[in-house]
Amino acid sequence: MRSVCLLLACWLVSHSGWAAEQRVDSDKWTRQYDRHFKKYSKRYFGPYYDWHWFKAQGIAESRLKPTAKSHRGAVGLMQILPSTYAEIKEKNPYFRDIQSPRWNIAAGIFYDRELYRRWQQQSEQERLYLAFASYNAGYGRIRRDYKRAPGPVTSWQHIEPYIPLETQNYVSRIRELKDTEQRLTPRWKKQRFTAK
Repeated sequence: MRSVCLLLACWLVSHSGWAAEQRVDSDKWTRQYDRHFKKYSKRYFGPYYDWHWFKAQGIAESRLKPTAKSHRGAVGLMQILPSTYAEIKEKNPYFRDIQSPRWNIAAGIFYDRELYRRWQQQSEQERLYLAFASYNAGYGRIRRDYKRAPGPVTSWQHIEPYIPLETQNYVSRIRELKDTEQRLTPRWKKQRFTAK
C-alpha cells in the first residue's frame, strides 16, 4: 500500500506541472527587486493593485536576471526592446538606463499600463491578460486576433485559442506563477488551435 501511495504521489508531481515552477512569492525567487515592483505598480496601476502580477511577468520574461538578453535584442528583467524603450522614454523622459533593473522594471510596468488602457471593454482581469498578451506579441497582433474570435469576446478563454501559442503559454505562465490557475495540465503541452 505504501509503495502504491508513493508511486501515485510521484506520478502526480511529474504530470501536474506543479513541481516545474514555484509561485511568485516563493523563496526560490529573489526579493532584491520587490521594492521596484511595488513602487512602479503603485505608481502606474494605483496603490491597491497587486504588484506580484508584475514580478510574475518579470520571472516569465527573464527569471529575474537583469543581464538577460533575448535573440531579438530585448534586454533586462522585463525584456524590453531598445526601440520600445525609446518610445517609452518619449512619453516619460525621466527613465534612465535600460540596463538598470530599476528603470527596466519601471519601463515594463509603464508599458503594461499603456497596453492595459487600450483594452476598454473588458473586466479588469481580462484587460490585464490582454495587456500581457500585447506585451508579448504586440498590441496590433492581439487586436487582430481579438477581432477574429467569433461573437462578443467576454473572457480571456474566448480569445485565447486565436492568439499565438507562445503568447498563450506566456500569459498562462504568469497566471501560474501568480497561482491563479490549477496546475493540473502543463501549459507547454497545449496544442495550437487553428481557426478557419
